[in-house]
Amino acid sequence: MQNFSDHLIAIIRKKNSCVVVGLDPHFKLIPDDIKQKFLNLHKPSLEYAARVILEFNIQVIDIITPYVGIVKPQIAFYELYGWWGIWAYAETIKYAKEKGLIVIGDVKRGDVPTTAEAYANAHIGEVYVNDTIETPFAADAVTVNPFLGTDSILPFIQTAKKHNKGIFILVKTSNPLSGEFQNLICGKKKLHEIIAEKTNEWGKDLIGKEGYSAIGAVVGATFPKEITTLRKVMPIAFFLVPGYGAQGATVQDIKYCFNKDGLGAIINASRSILYAYDISPWKEKYGITAWKEATREALIKMNEEINEIFLDVTK
Repeated sequence: MQNFSDHLIAIIRKKNSCVVVGLDPHFKLIPDDIKQKFLNLHKPSLEYAARVILEFNIQVIDIITPYVGIVKPQIAFYELYGWWGIWAYAETIKYAKEKGLIVIGDVKRGDVPTTAEAYANAHIGEVYVNDTIETPFAADAVTVNPFLGTDSILPFIQTAKKHNKGIFILVKTSNPLSGEFQNLICGKKKLHEIIAEKTNEWGKDLIGKEGYSAIGAVVGATFPKEITTLRKVMPIAFFLVPGYGAQGATVQDIKYCFNKDGLGAIINASRSILYAYDISPWKEKYGITAWKEATREALIKMNEEINEIFLDVTK
């Protein structure tokens, strides 16, 4: 099996796209034609919501597969519907992988070592049940919170190494108040810079043939001033970059997430792709009745905009 970073690079090249489509299902925004399919359930319920979400995800995956190679389901939008929602999360991962997509489970886990090991095995590893080995979720990578320190990260690193999976460590997140803690000065450095240094250190044992590590970093596009510094601190890490589109970041904001080889970053968009029908100019052109066309066209445009950046950074 390939190192995760090599697998990631291979699919970026195959699809000519570094876009990640975030599968964040907002039930109220899912088109009514999908909801109508499940009205035979006797009442609106958690099962009803989960089946609608899964069907929506399946249709979205079918639309985007020709254009991108990576999806990122955010587990909170599935946990919202209890165990039925978790079923929809697991089935979404299964379907995406059947389509040949890389799946990043956006779970943001982090805990004491024994608990971290359980999380790691659940999401990117395996579990033994008597004499049977099961892979509960079988994501290709997960997001991880480093707040508890190195011993909380090591189980994820060890599991990733064993199964050729990846992890993305929260370094500088895209939410407006992330600086409350992440920008605190610790000695002479900001906290997120210290986390970046540790991420680079942790990643040195999982470098693939292409020169990148299986340990990446979550770096928000909404803070472009920090990106240049973080790129220098973590030259071998792939950046998972949220904040593009609905959160306001532009292609110019993400330019310095990439290395000079045009690699090193994958750019996430969720609402601006899934619900493009509700956003200008697609809203006026298509509307909800042609939501699939809106999603397809919004994704193609995003690919084109970011690929122009590739040409620029490789000069």
